[in-house]
Amino acid sequence: MSATEQGRKSVRRTALIMVAVVAGMFGFGYATVPLYNALCTFIGLNGKVSTEAVSESGGAAVDKTRLVKVQFVTTVNGGRNWEFRSEQAQVEVHPGEFSTVMFHARNTEDHDIVAQAVPNVAPTTAARHLRKSECFCFNNQPFKAGEEKEMPVRFVIDPELPPEVDTVTLSYTFFDVTQTAGKSAPASPNS
Repeated sequence: MSATEQGRKSVRRTALIMVAVVAGMFGFGYATVPLYNALCTFIGLNGKVSTEAVSESGGAAVDKTRLVKVQFVTTVNGGRNWEFRSEQAQVEVHPGEFSTVMFHARNTEDHDIVAQAVPNVAPTTAARHLRKSECFCFNNQPFKAGEEKEMPVRFVIDPELPPEVDTVTLSYTFFDVTQTAGKSAPASPNS
């Protein structure tokens, strides 16, 4: 085998290795966000909370000796002029006791939209101890032009919440997902 042929084989091998490395980097980069979100949701890191409902049957015993303040913060992403707020700025609850807080939203635009609320919990140590049985964040929320909705959040604070945590902040950011939700989003009168 001549030096020229060996050089060509070496160049081909190097090119194949580089293509494999680039493909691997692209695949890793593509998978990073879903893996990170799944991990954060699973362990409650960065205040990520589950968007699946919990059952209210057979829950933990209510701890009447302790009160936890739960604060509610709302934001609309992208500076849109939608109305979005909780009807109560905060509530005090006993761990293990379910509570319901109503949220108000109104589409102030002259066209239909689909919105999605993304929850976050602070401090991060409280994220895995706040569980919801009902929440508008579980599904996309279609709004007709000018439509208003009253949307409940029913939640419980797990009695296993660390004793040093006496205030939990539940925040929601409303995003416009009209483009990604498509025209097939079901209209829901009470969502």
